[in-house]
Amino acid sequence: MKKFIITSILAALVTAGTIAKAQDYPDEYLGLPGDNLNLYAVMNLFQESQTLEDFERDLNDADSRINNLDLNGDNLIDYITVNDYVDGNVHNIVLRVAMNRLETQDVAVFTVQRFRNGTVQIQLVGDETLYGRNYIVEPIYDNNYAGTYNPGYTGRTRIRINIVADWPLVRFIYYPGYISWHSSWYWGYYPTYWNPWHPYYWHYYYGYHYNNYRDYYRYYHRWNHIRYNRYNDFYYSGIRSHSPMVSRRMREGDYRNTYSRPELRREGENSYASASRGNSSARRSNGNLESRSNMNSSTVRRSGAPQKSAPTVSNRLVSRPESVQRSSAPQRLAPSVSNRSVSRPESAQRSSAPQRSAPSVSNRSVSRPESAQRSSAPQRSAPSVSNRSASRPESVQRSSAPQRSAPSVSGRSASRSESSQRSSSNTRNSGSPQSSRRK
Repeated sequence: MKKFIITSILAALVTAGTIAKAQDYPDEYLGLPGDNLNLYAVMNLFQESQTLEDFERDLNDADSRINNLDLNGDNLIDYITVNDYVDGNVHNIVLRVAMNRLETQDVAVFTVQRFRNGTVQIQLVGDETLYGRNYIVEPIYDNNYAGTYNPGYTGRTRIRINIVADWPLVRFIYYPGYISWHSSWYWGYYPTYWNPWHPYYWHYYYGYHYNNYRDYYRYYHRWNHIRYNRYNDFYYSGIRSHSPMVSRRMREGDYRNTYSRPELRREGENSYASASRGNSSARRSNGNLESRSNMNSSTVRRSGAPQKSAPTVSNRLVSRPESVQRSSAPQRLAPSVSNRSVSRPESAQRSSAPQRSAPSVSNRSVSRPESAQRSSAPQRSAPSVSNRSASRPESVQRSSAPQRSAPSVSGRSASRSESSQRSSSNTRNSGSPQSSRRK
């Protein structure tokens, strides 16, 4: 009985240790330097990039936290260069690190091959020194075929489209005028926007990318062999670069220190969550700004006809009556070329006798009643070119009947009240002024 109890306790301890070890080292763990460059994240970045230059820049961006390689052991992140070597219709896009002035080390290589039917095949092969043999990531092609060529097609036959061929960077490298991209940076000469940072421990790095693995596994998967049949002849034998320093440091166990802080995985997950919340709040704020600007523009559009300011050459401002200033409808200014505008007294405007004004070559200025000014229709007011301001009497502006100003030739404008026009037909040469009603 005692022996059975001891055996059970030992079995429980072994099981707990195995579970803890499995949690500390998940399936993505290789125990090799390549653990600090997630090839799933690299493939996803390749799919989202527009050009190889953009891809190289984002790959080395500290905010993306994709590159966590420190192969030469200087406690600083290594800059990854991107170079495209073309073999017929196949692009070998090599990711490479400068170890020192004399040695470079390949990290991984994209093989992008387009066939005669327009389909594209792409694989990301990790270097065997950093990832082991046949560590290959490729798109799940069943999940990268969808749709029909004609969106209006409703037949039962489904035409499958190779979505990989529509990736922006794939279209870019197969553009007729494309020139093979080769990074211009090398050891000691790097872009001014890049500032190396200290590498993270692997568990923190893994925890940061942990939440993305569900999407990674949805669109990409591991494959067990290389599809490009000239991989060994063209790339591996002629282009691949290997640094003896990496092999020596691996034998000495210098890369093991990155696995020494398993408790940091939770911190990496929290860091990713904080970054995601910040990005989502930034997107919401940008959306609010855009919606506000759209609301403002729609408010301007709903306010009626656009306002045109009167081009004026006068030295004095034109004072407008209160009824015009408070008018809800936008106003348009009608052109006037008179030098002087005649301000007529209220008694003369209320007079029943008709009045004549000197003819003018200027355009006619229409004085609209208050009811017309408050209507939704746009109104025109004249831009003044005169040196004096035109002041209009309140009785004329508030008159219920529309009034017309007689054309003047001498540059003076005269307003004729409707009351005087109506009374002129009945009473002529009458000297007694008639009182007009005010609203």
